[in-house]
Amino acid sequence: MSTAQIPAALVKELREKTGAGMMDCKKALTEAGGDLEEAATLLRKQGLADAAKRSGREANEGTIASYIHQGGQLGVIVEVNCETDFVARTDRFQQFARDVALNVAAMKPTYVSVDDVPEDYKAREREVYAEQAKDKPENAREKIIEGKLAKHLGEICLLEQPFFRDATEKKQRTMEELRAETSSELGENITIRRFTVYQLGD
Repeated sequence: MSTAQIPAALVKELREKTGAGMMDCKKALTEAGGDLEEAATLLRKQGLADAAKRSGREANEGTIASYIHQGGQLGVIVEVNCETDFVARTDRFQQFARDVALNVAAMKPTYVSVDDVPEDYKAREREVYAEQAKDKPENAREKIIEGKLAKHLGEICLLEQPFFRDATEKKQRTMEELRAETSSELGENITIRRFTVYQLGD
């Protein structure tokens, strides 16, 4: 299917679904033969690739976002960074920061990323899983241990967790995928630096 054959309504639908630019949407739909879901997946992959190229750039601007839940029983503060003050003030960036705060409140992670998890913590978890796997065949134990560790880290690290707003969607993005998409849309390196959770009485 050529670009000229892509209906404008389909381009509009893909733009609303992904937030990508019009030309990027047309190109993705052309590559996907007019398949909306496949085109969205192509754009997501491209966003991840573009974001990876930006990941080394300094992100010293940004915002502090907060979320208060349960009638004042739970509060979250997050710091989300970008490269320029201009991007920090955009609605898209501010929305992402709010989504991060909401996700922290909903999913209650312990760390931002797997890289933030202390090695001694990982070692202790491996010991637990090794004990659980001691009756398994020796050649399978390491795979079982690492698989359980990866699953556990996915549960406690914000960037590995699912984006809760996608719960009703066919494809639920991780927070890392959402961060990469936001970075691609805004053209800057976007990072989640830290978060704090306040629970009344804790």
